[in-house]
Amino acid sequence: MPSQAPARELGPRPHALVTGASAGIGRAFACALAARNYNLVVTARRADRLEELARDLRDRHATETLVIAADLAEPDAPKAIVDNVRAAGIDVAYLVNNAGYGIRERFLATDWGTHARFLRVMVDSWLELTHRLAPAMVANGHGRIVNVSSLASFAPEPPGSLYPAAKCLMTSASRSLRLSLLGTGVHCTALCPGFTYTEFHDVLGAREAMNKLPKLMWQSADDVVAAGIKGAERNTAVVIPGAFNKFAAVACRFIPYALAHRMTPKAILEESITSAGPGGADRGKA
Repeated sequence: MPSQAPARELGPRPHALVTGASAGIGRAFACALAARNYNLVVTARRADRLEELARDLRDRHATETLVIAADLAEPDAPKAIVDNVRAAGIDVAYLVNNAGYGIRERFLATDWGTHARFLRVMVDSWLELTHRLAPAMVANGHGRIVNVSSLASFAPEPPGSLYPAAKCLMTSASRSLRLSLLGTGVHCTALCPGFTYTEFHDVLGAREAMNKLPKLMWQSADDVVAAGIKGAERNTAVVIPGAFNKFAAVACRFIPYALAHRMTPKAILEESITSAGPGGADRGKA
């Protein structure tokens, strides 16, 4: 069961819930939304990092932050997070489903339990959180949902990886959910960044290989988040931040698959088994 910071009276500002908020893109989302006058609910496994983030947001933006330490690989975690949010009297107006991570080993070299936990984080958890929180947004006539997917949902798959498959589902499901929410005041956007400067590749053990990629392929977490927030306000179905990433997505759509696969850098296909997008070891983009 997730642990919860001591209850405190929260201010009148709207609330945003960010999963995987301990580092990287998740942390950048929390900071950007706090600067936009949101109070926060932040969740990840590392409570110490979340508490440090909460202190920083309070000092910089007078943000009230509810910290919920949780591992989304646990089947009961999404419900427990929502129960904690409701017990605090919070209506979530902005949901950022950012939690995710990579497995370096290939599919058959990894035990099924590891894959099962990965799929609970990458598929089950964000869908359940959305299913539990979106109805209240609809009832209130306003809400924003950003699902942090990946350029990997358009690109050729690295060998033996479930990461692109999980991100394909997230991108597709986000499009479908957006259509079902049209006219309700609730927006849903799939944010599909490419390579992003975070801890992900360090944790995965692929930093040396990733450093061989051209700098034009990389973006900062802040730039990715700014594009995602802008797209969510416009109710854009899919946001691909960065000129290089837009070009790559279009190329992958129109170039024959076999040719696109041959054009993919060796560092991605051989070294970065599951890191065709940002992610992190704390069940969140790092």
